[in-house]
Amino acid sequence: MKTSDFFYQLPKEFIAQHPASPRDSSRLLVYDRSSGEVEHRIFSELVELLEPEDLLVLNQTRVIRARLFGKKDPSGGKVELLLLREKQPGHWEALVGGKGIKPGTRIQVDGGPRAVVEDDLGRSLRLLRFLDPIDELIDQIGNVPLPPYIHEPLDEPERYQTIYAQEAGSAAAPTAGLHFTQGLLDKIRHKGVGIAEVTLHIGLDTFAPVHEQDPKDHHIHTEWCRLGKAEADLINSTRADGGRIIAVGTTSVRTLETAALHSGGKAQLSPFEGPTDLYILPGFEFKVVDCLLTNFHLPESTLLMMVSAFMGREEILSLYELAKQSKYRFYSFGDAMLIL
Repeated sequence: MKTSDFFYQLPKEFIAQHPASPRDSSRLLVYDRSSGEVEHRIFSELVELLEPEDLLVLNQTRVIRARLFGKKDPSGGKVELLLLREKQPGHWEALVGGKGIKPGTRIQVDGGPRAVVEDDLGRSLRLLRFLDPIDELIDQIGNVPLPPYIHEPLDEPERYQTIYAQEAGSAAAPTAGLHFTQGLLDKIRHKGVGIAEVTLHIGLDTFAPVHEQDPKDHHIHTEWCRLGKAEADLINSTRADGGRIIAVGTTSVRTLETAALHSGGKAQLSPFEGPTDLYILPGFEFKVVDCLLTNFHLPESTLLMMVSAFMGREEILSLYELAKQSKYRFYSFGDAMLIL
């Protein structure tokens, strides 16, 4: 297995620069793994593809306004920060752009807060200690951390949040959930489909490409996740009743399969809270997730590798070619795929 095995060509015009409006008007490519059948749908029709025994699992994380700008003190050199994870109060892992950002460098963030670099964690990753409180200021001084392939401004920052986002902590949105509207969720509930919420705060790996020739040599960083007891019980009862567990997004998959690994091989899924460094490559045995709702991912990314593990590398690359032929929109603001 090589990283290049997960490469595909994507002309830039396929990369969505704006989210669909309304959210559930995006397109939905449906693939049935058992029959090989492909359907082209609209996302609002998702309710027709679900059964009353099914359970949707959503990641309720909320994106923080994690992109900050500032300058080195006292030299004045420009600095850009992308806050990824608060290790302890006032101490953040961050991607840092700028020259000569080494331990001991002091940074004056636009809007007031001061920070000092405490450690070099490799590449552009640094550990920062804020000398002034930042939690209450971040919504005022921070910017929405849109992915680097989105070049046009976002008029409404809430469009980079799911409508069910609650707990702040992510440096990126769980984009498969961006397609849901409150009306669609209401229809899904009315049909009798269950909905469970998990939490995974998305960090570095959304922004870290795989550079290694062998993807197994890639180091995946940890992200914090939680599956509560009530949600674990709901998943267990759904499985016992013959319903399908439908993960909304790769982050929900990572949370569920992490919990399964920590359940000691038991048939019953146990609650879990803590860091996960689960790296899903082809050959992985999924223990919880039956179906996956996801967007179209970047070439040679860990997310594309995860989806390849779920349905097969050749199959997913073939579907991506079909999606291009059918003019689907790719990446964070693009269209969706339901893998049954």
